[in-house]
This record gives sequence, structure tokens and C-alpha cells, in this order.
Amino acid sequence: MKKEIIVNAAPNETRIALLEDEVLVELFVQRDENERTVGDIYLGKVRKVLEGMRAAFVDIGWSQDAFLHFSDIGSGALSLDNLSSSLTEDDIELDDRGRAERAKLNVGENILVQIIKEPIGTKGPRITSQLALPGRFCVLLPGELAIGVSRRVVDFRERKRLKSLASELRPEGCGLIIRTVAENKPEDLIRKDVESLHKFWKMIEAKANHSTPPTLIYKDVSVSDSVIRDLFTSDIDRFVVDSKALYRQTEEYLRNVAPNLLDRLSLYTGKVPIFDAYRIEAEIEKSLMRKVWLKGGGYIIIDHTEALITIDVNSGKFVGKKNHEENSLQVNIQAAREICRQLRLRDIGGQIVIDFIDMNDERNKRKVEEEMRRELKRDRAKTDFEPISRFGLMQMTRQRIKPSLIFTYNQPCPMCEGSGLIASKETVVIQIDRWLKRFRATSKELRLKITVHPDIYGFLTGGIKSQINQMMWHHKIFITLVADATLKIHQFQVYSYKQKRDITEDFLQSV
Repeated sequence: MKKEIIVNAAPNETRIALLEDEVLVELFVQRDENERTVGDIYLGKVRKVLEGMRAAFVDIGWSQDAFLHFSDIGSGALSLDNLSSSLTEDDIELDDRGRAERAKLNVGENILVQIIKEPIGTKGPRITSQLALPGRFCVLLPGELAIGVSRRVVDFRERKRLKSLASELRPEGCGLIIRTVAENKPEDLIRKDVESLHKFWKMIEAKANHSTPPTLIYKDVSVSDSVIRDLFTSDIDRFVVDSKALYRQTEEYLRNVAPNLLDRLSLYTGKVPIFDAYRIEAEIEKSLMRKVWLKGGGYIIIDHTEALITIDVNSGKFVGKKNHEENSLQVNIQAAREICRQLRLRDIGGQIVIDFIDMNDERNKRKVEEEMRRELKRDRAKTDFEPISRFGLMQMTRQRIKPSLIFTYNQPCPMCEGSGLIASKETVVIQIDRWLKRFRATSKELRLKITVHPDIYGFLTGGIKSQINQMMWHHKIFITLVADATLKIHQFQVYSYKQKRDITEDFLQSV
């Protein structure tokens, strides 16, 4: 399978796409106003201990207290897979040696914790006191004595070598996990990674000892840095980035830890936006829609509710040449593949119910389940599902760390209180910026008039360094901005003074 990572770095947003055989399967989005918090370490203060819930609430300085389950305290279940999307890849196996009893919490106690799940809806972030510091080849576990090797390292001799290395290199008072990427790597590289992580932990420990809670002790790396560190491995065929700064940063990192991957790194210099060139933009647009079409005319409908995600499979325009049972099987098999892709692409987590087309033959139900099982093996998040019930329903769960992609690109509508969605101001501004980039790739015009909704006008012109001025400087074009209350918030119109006409449609991305 051909794997590629494509990175689009813009002033207000960084987007990272993972392609498998030129098909978009995962998307990471980082915006200035919505920084990633998973992996951040705080010195907090225990506010409540609820024995009935087997949980505590910890003040980490946010508007909402963080949730700490008893299983995430001390040396209980390590939950490493929850620390970041990068760590789910490793599916860690640990020794049980040296585990201490779980510490008992008291109200008012200071505690060092790490965020393992972003706040979702009205729920605050979920945290753990079982800290983990991921490096390129290892994960350091302060306060633990356990050692482990990724289950994805299947060669017996290599597992034995890495486990022996882990025992030898493990710093005193810390546990150590060897990651998949360390397979067949020399000892000196792994040793350097361990030493670097241990030095880093000592700095964190010293800062925590001289701080007053609640306070941020350590800010984890950005999304782009974590992808470079955790996903750019030997199974990636190409890593393409359109930012010179990020290219140089990645190049320097690889020279130190993985020089064998340098020839797979490349800088995109084309005039067409990189996500347009790789046909990613249209796939992102589709990932925000309720309806997803399948080959042959079938489709699936994806709906978000407070309690769970529902996915409905429909035959639609599908016209098979066989009987109803065989036609239903074909549509369900196609739907299973697409559902697994959409779960990864949209980063859907939590409880999921899939309503497949009814099938009478139990053997056909098992075929659909096997297809789901095969496709979910590609997913780095933890998943589990039950067999298809007699009602044609499949119940499944998928690990949830942060809100789904749809909530990154949209905000609840203030008019309908969340029953519908409109494009956020940030998304509209980014769409205008992409429109200008497409326009400048083919035109030398230096003056345009852009008409927007008054809310967008205020958003673009606000602040000392307004975004409209940044756009004009970035694209080297003069823009006359006009507010029009008759436009919807997601609409904008572009008028060319040179052509004396509206040219909005000429450079809109077609889906």
C-alpha cells in the first residue's frame, strides 16, 4: 500500500492529510484559536473526590474542572493509547513488575496530571496522573517501573533485543516503552532518545516543584510536530509540505533521528494550492456532508446526536443484477469499507450504531462483519464492535480523544441552538484566502472588491493587524472590502475591476 503525508501550512491553519493509495483517510487540523491540549501536563489541585463515581475533579485553571477516573491514578491501568492519536499506533504490551498500589487522593491535594482527552461539549478534559513523555523511539513513564515493547514488533529476536535494551536503559524511577519505529534501530539512537526524555522529565519535575497550582507545566508539541515525530516512519512513501520553514524544520529533525527518510521529504512549489493538486480539498468538503455516496448508487447518512453517532446504509440508486439478498450484501460490503474510512477521516468516536440493509442469510452478515474487521485494522484508534443483530444493527465503539472533524470546521447555529450547522467565521475567511490563492495562481490582476456578511467584515477588519491587511500583503493584491447584510454568513462575492464583472464562481473549488 502506498502511503503519503501531505501538509498545507497557512498563516492561521495547518492541515495534514494522510493518503493511502491516493485516497484521503485521515486529516489533522490545527488552528491558532483551537490549540491541541492532549499531552499537556498541569499541576492541579483536587477539588472533589466522589467514591460513588470512582473519580475526582481537579482544578487545572480551566473554566471546567478536569475529570480524573480512579483507573488513571498512580500505577493503575496505564491508558497509554489515550495520550495522543500517535500512541494508539503502538498497542503497548507491558510487564507487570514493580506496580505500586494506587495512591489515595484527598481534597486540596496538589497533583501532577496530563490531559488524555479534549473537552467535548459540556464535559471538561479527561486527565491521568500516569504521565507519559513520547519520543521518537520510546515513551518514558515517570513514576512507573514497567517496561514494554510495541506489539507491532513481531519478530521474536527483535522483541527480545528491544526488551533487554528497555531493561538496561530504563532510568531509575521511570518505566520505558519501546515503540514500533525503534525496530532494527541501533542501540545508540535509542539510548540518546531515552537520555533526552529523562533530561526533559527532570526539567518538568523541577518546574512542578517550584510552581503553585493550578498552572501549566508542559505544553505538548503541535499537531504538525507530533505527526513528523510519530507518523513519518519507514512505511510512508512520501512526505510533501508547502512551507519552506516546516520543510527545513522536518529536514533538520530527520538528519538527527532518521536520515534514511530524507529522500522521501519534498517541498511543494506549484502554483496550484497543494490540497487542490492532490485532490484533497474536494474530499474534505465531502467529509462535512451528512450523505456520502457509494460506488454503484448506494449511500450512507451520518448523523451526530448527544449520546451516539448513527449511520444509515441505503441502496439508493443501486441496481444489481442478482437477487435482493445478493444486492443487499454488495451494498453493505461497500458501506462497511466507506464507513471505516469516514470514521478515521472525520475522527468520529464514542458510541456508534450502524443500520445496515437487512439480510436474511447469517453467512452474509458474517461477511460484512469480516469486512469491518479487516478495514478497522488500519485504524490507529481503538475500536470494538458487536455482531449484526436480528434488526440489522451493528453497535460499535471507537476511541474518542477530541471532538469530531465536523466540529472543527463548523460551530453550532445560534438561531437553532445546535440543530443545524453553519460555516464558522474562521472557515469562511480561510475559504476566501484559498480563493485568492487560486486566483493569483492564474491572474496578474492587482485590485479586487470582495463583498461579505457584516459579521465576516468585522472579523476581517478587527484588530491592529487585521486579517484583510494580512491577506493583501500575503497575496500582493489590493482589496476593497464591503459589508452586505443580504448575504448569508458563509457567502462572499468577488468583483473584478479589470473585467468589470463578478468572478466569484470562476475560482470556487468544485466538489
